[in-house]
Amino acid sequence: MMMEKFALRSRILLAGAAMSALLLAGAPAGAVTPADTLVEGFAIDDIISMDPGEAFELSTAEVTGNTYDLLVRLDLSDTSKVKGDLAESWTVSDDGFTYTFKLKPGLKFASGNPITAADVAYSFERAVKLDKSPAFIIGQFGISGDNVTEKAKAVDDTTFQFTVDKGYAPSFVLNCLSATVASVVDAKLVKEHVAAVTPSADYKWDNDFGNAWLKTGYAGSGVYKLREWRANEAVVMERNDNYYGEKAKLARIIYRNMKESSAQRLALEAGDIDVARNLEPNDLDAIAKNADLTTTSAPKGTVYYISLNQKNPNLAKPEVRQAFKYLVDYDALGSTILKGIGEIHQTFLPKGVLGELDENPFKLDVAKAKELLAKAGMPDGFSVTMDVRSKQPETGMAESIQQTLGQAGIKLEIIPGDGKQTLTKYRARNHDIYIGQWGQDYFDPNSNAQTFASNPDNSDAGKSHTLAWRNSWDIPDLTKETEAALLEKDAGKRADMYKDLEKKILDTSPFVIIHQQLEVAGLRKNLKGFALGPSFDSNFVGPVSKE
Repeated sequence: MMMEKFALRSRILLAGAAMSALLLAGAPAGAVTPADTLVEGFAIDDIISMDPGEAFELSTAEVTGNTYDLLVRLDLSDTSKVKGDLAESWTVSDDGFTYTFKLKPGLKFASGNPITAADVAYSFERAVKLDKSPAFIIGQFGISGDNVTEKAKAVDDTTFQFTVDKGYAPSFVLNCLSATVASVVDAKLVKEHVAAVTPSADYKWDNDFGNAWLKTGYAGSGVYKLREWRANEAVVMERNDNYYGEKAKLARIIYRNMKESSAQRLALEAGDIDVARNLEPNDLDAIAKNADLTTTSAPKGTVYYISLNQKNPNLAKPEVRQAFKYLVDYDALGSTILKGIGEIHQTFLPKGVLGELDENPFKLDVAKAKELLAKAGMPDGFSVTMDVRSKQPETGMAESIQQTLGQAGIKLEIIPGDGKQTLTKYRARNHDIYIGQWGQDYFDPNSNAQTFASNPDNSDAGKSHTLAWRNSWDIPDLTKETEAALLEKDAGKRADMYKDLEKKILDTSPFVIIHQQLEVAGLRKNLKGFALGPSFDSNFVGPVSKE
């Protein structure tokens, strides 16, 4: 798809000139969104790829959750369970190693191609062999490029079999299969767009499994189909009339990239957008007073944190790591820029997750931080940089932290960038300090424990790119404890193991966890059925309609 300047041309327009006006950066005041279209103002500059085998960003998760189907999906009525999506039923072998899924009959992709177990098997194969950021979710079950075709295979057209390497708790395996990396792609369509690759030591396959095409292309079966993504501008989705379940009520969904809360509020008030997704406290208050608007919210399994790269020798000192935890003004953040959109929460498991530790031991204490810095041999502080995505609340949090660090002599330079820039640098371990958010990949405590408390290979060539790895934190003992907790089937004992891990992360880690997100949205009152889910890939727009 062409990434030309975003002023939709006639070949793209589906609702005439009114649609074009909606998508221009400066839509005129008083514009009215079409009756069959939902327009959301949303900071989507973090999107790097639309390939579900590669995408690992929060905004992309929402698009993927609405445009691709899975074998199983989180049950929103009880998030401790999953429910069938493409799978009609499934069984687990007595030894806990083999999962057999039976597909629903008559399924089709948006292209019209039938959905078969071979498509499921190919989807797993390409995700594992591409080995992009989310591949570890499947790879952690002993699945590799060399064995994936045996471990994830079609028994017949309607039967898919997945074999794991240990007798895990079935809920853990099924929760992982509800992650977006397990999205089922149209194998026939993808194979028509593969590009040849010359095998190398780093990549031994002879094709790219359609990755270059799927960065902007689409091969799914969800309630909506992706029509177009224009980087830093917009995502356009259209209703998928081949969807197996209840069809979407609106013809299309448009996400307009709008990073500023005030711009979203003004556009919402003017009717230029139907939903504002990144509102700050002041703008939330203004919307609450507007009779034409309303708000909705939902707690997210997402925590905001700053992380200290242990490749920086100053940040690698234990006393410095501890000092940073006393140089955040949690109370001030909670009462200002996080008011209504977050709750102070300093442990890596969000509230509501098995084993969550409800302890917030750190407060702003400059004197304590200075003592720790002196003990580390740096009584006068030092200079350091922080990579910050140019949106709220990250920018406001970074500025607050810059001020409190300065009170202890630490000179912080803020390096702003869009989501792609900051994430790419962070994933390459080229940062000093990074401020960001981490959302659960699946509803199981291992999702966050694995990323904050596990790092199987700390080398630059390490394949498990957890947050501990991104910050070069070498923790073999904690890694073993994380693995042991994963295999404990007794829920009470398992919860205690995670609480112990959280205490150790609080005391020793390079992570300063600040708050848990409360996602909010402002919306026009003519919307019906709009709801935010517990995760970004469960923000479903299929039920949304307009009066």
